[in-house]
Amino acid sequence: MRGILATGTVVLVILGIGNHLWWLAAVALLYLYATHGRGSPGTIPPGAAPGTPPDSYRAYRERRDRQARWERRYRRERPFEARRQER
Repeated sequence: MRGILATGTVVLVILGIGNHLWWLAAVALLYLYATHGRGSPGTIPPGAAPGTPPDSYRAYRERRDRQARWERRYRRERPFEARRQER
């Protein structure tokens, strides 16, 4: 989708050198993509929606532990960025 959009925008901009209506068409195409083209997010499985409580305490602990592992790994692999983010 992005490739088609980029190609279409480039073509409209090139055509717009002689006719400004093509520039407006390119802007309209980008506007429509920005507002409607990304589509709605897929369906979220029950219990995984943001802001809803976890299905069980075990599921919550698994997600919490997984997040903690990722954060420790990030701090270990990128010490300078982690220190900068802590400030």
